[in-house]
Amino acid sequence: MNTEPASAPEAALRGLGEAAPGHLRGLGPVPSWNPPDCGDIDMHIAADGTWFYCGSPIGRTPLVQLFASIMRKEGDRYVLVTPVEKVGIKVDDAPFLAVEMSVRNTTREPQLVFRTNVEDMVTVDSEHPLRFERGAADGLKPYVRVRGDLWALVKRALFYDLVDLGQTERVTNEDWFGVRSSGFFFPICPASKIEGL
Repeated sequence: MNTEPASAPEAALRGLGEAAPGHLRGLGPVPSWNPPDCGDIDMHIAADGTWFYCGSPIGRTPLVQLFASIMRKEGDRYVLVTPVEKVGIKVDDAPFLAVEMSVRNTTREPQLVFRTNVEDMVTVDSEHPLRFERGAADGLKPYVRVRGDLWALVKRALFYDLVDLGQTERVTNEDWFGVRSSGFFFPICPASKIEGL
């Protein structure tokens, strides 16, 4: 058993999680809070969306959801923010994982809707775009913006669902393969490279 006292940031965050009711989401205007920076804590989010604290997975979903609701990105650093303090955490790829996708048909155009591993629902539109990056070993990786500069990596199986919905459109004098949502076209790759997907 570890008898060393927790550092101030770790103790404060642990207390926040224990005090918060399980249904609490979105504590307030996180982007506008400007508390003192208390350094980094031993918390990280793995590429598969699992949250770890001091090397152990955080198994309580409401606690993970609470931490996710007070996260923001500052430059290249991810931080958890309360009105009284800010602490840095490590993120291996994206802070969230898009685990489910549905297509909502509207009178105008379809809308792609993603559910994340922390139960955020995100409709792909101009404020929540899709972007595609080529990974070193795992091919093209899709991401959807959840809020601010926080993105969700779209699970590989859902990427193939996106490809099934794809179409070709002309973008700046070149044919691109991509998907439409909420009246916007989100390019995946040049149409000439569809075979490589």
